[in-house]
Amino acid sequence: MTRACFVPPYLLRQIALTRPEETDWVEQMLAHDDGVRLQRTALAPAAATGADWVVHTARNGSALPGIVVRTAGDGPSGDAAVDEAADGVAASLAMFAEVYGRDSFDDAGATVVATVHYQRGYDNAFWNGEQLVFGDGDGRIFGRFTKPVDVLGHELTHAVTERAAGLVYEGQSGALNESVSDAFAACLKQRLLGQDALAGDWLIGAGLFLPGVAGRALRDMAHPGTAYDDPVLGRDPQPAHMDDYVDTTDDHGGVHLNSGIPNRAFHLAATAIGGSSAEGAGRIWYAALTGGLPSRADFATFAAATVAAAGEHASAVEEAWASVGVTPQTGTAGPGQPPPVTVGRRVHVRRTGGFAGLTADGEVDLDADDRRAPELAALVDRIDLREVRAGDPRPDMYVYAFDLCGDCATVPEQHLTTDLRRVAELVLTPDVAG
Repeated sequence: MTRACFVPPYLLRQIALTRPEETDWVEQMLAHDDGVRLQRTALAPAAATGADWVVHTARNGSALPGIVVRTAGDGPSGDAAVDEAADGVAASLAMFAEVYGRDSFDDAGATVVATVHYQRGYDNAFWNGEQLVFGDGDGRIFGRFTKPVDVLGHELTHAVTERAAGLVYEGQSGALNESVSDAFAACLKQRLLGQDALAGDWLIGAGLFLPGVAGRALRDMAHPGTAYDDPVLGRDPQPAHMDDYVDTTDDHGGVHLNSGIPNRAFHLAATAIGGSSAEGAGRIWYAALTGGLPSRADFATFAAATVAAAGEHASAVEEAWASVGVTPQTGTAGPGQPPPVTVGRRVHVRRTGGFAGLTADGEVDLDADDRRAPELAALVDRIDLREVRAGDPRPDMYVYAFDLCGDCATVPEQHLTTDLRRVAELVLTPDVAG
């Protein structure tokens, strides 16, 4: 399984680059995300209650799922995050049931478990393979991640994709994983607002940025690369066409970046077909997703599946893909991610992924006068990266690339050991030393 986070790592990295005074905060948030995801492998699935959904609170801690606050059938709790999560999950389940005939994310009536108030100042939301988790935001750039209903729809769709297609979360299949979540998130928002495809704003995460941030949303499906242009965040880097496809080892091969290409294809198909996006292009995309798609499907393979499922709208769907430079055909994709390489007695950690696609980098010279060096040296001496468990990354979760004095490995967050987690904390969050 894969785990996905809503905020892409490239966005967090940009904040640290353009606002040095925020560097400690960014690194702490990234370290929190790291630690949170590291714990996931020890988590047992929350007990099924028979309810459609259950919302918990972590009370600004990291224990999951936390304390039950609201269950399907209960009235509003008065806690904005709890009630937003409840309403968003319920609306997402209703869309999948009423439009696509799907019974919960597993199509077998599983209870959706959600947790809000996760950590303090946590700038993310994710599906960890067992449940949905939402942070409250840092209060400076990001607000509550439960506020935009499309964030709820995006994360629940990751659970659907995991069970329906198992799209590997790297390279083009990972970008498709992200794009499918954005597509059904847009369908959900438009459905709740009573909009057709032409009336929708096609923005993902609108309302997530706090006042003062120069941005409409995290992503713009209609016009990738235009969602924000801010002195701190930089300019939205998403490509809209295969000519600008980004080859990178960051963020599982640029899954949050390159998702802009299939996102625009969905927007073009939905507006060409007309009417409700959920019932028009959404039905076609759902049929492609659930029709035996290869787990490492590339854009061309997924495009072919949508054209095959489009019936009378096949020409419109094929033209939508052609407009972003994708020719439908069978194929596979998904190169691995080599870790960074450094030399000498240096420890380098690079963290990528997350819903916002932000990246964190850090390096410590063990021979320098750095208070972290003694503890890091001891950790390096006892860590054997060959014994670290391998595995696929998970949607919107982080991946760490470690270089321990020339010994390198790339480790999904859920497979971090206690020692590797401490290495990441020390390198990415200097003030935790001591």
